[in-house]
Amino acid sequence: MTEFESFLANYPLNVAQKALELRQLIIANLPNITEQIDAPAKMVAYCYGQKYAELICVLIPSKKGLKLGFNRGVELKDPFKILEGNGKISRYIQIKLDDDLNLQPTIGLLLEGLELYREKLN
Repeated sequence: MTEFESFLANYPLNVAQKALELRQLIIANLPNITEQIDAPAKMVAYCYGQKYAELICVLIPSKKGLKLGFNRGVELKDPFKILEGNGKISRYIQIKLDDDLNLQPTIGLLLEGLELYREKLN
């Protein structure tokens, strides 16, 4: 069992399965991304370094569902209007457990988050 699977063992099977699916999508679309499991915070961060500014997104499982949070989510265009939240910086997508992942909008936001990160480097 991987560290990721061990982390998900604390959640219902449908949440764990959807989290594994979402993880594959994140890794496939964010080249060389680092995955950092933060068990006390109950989330998994995907970033290109150790600083908050290098964070692209976080996977947040709960007993009832799953969220995909975006650092700098307020800066994402979100043409499909799927981002939620009212924080000053971050936004999230509520992942539906009983439906297929909404691939096009989710991948679009992941790629846009990556682009924002790359712009900050320049």
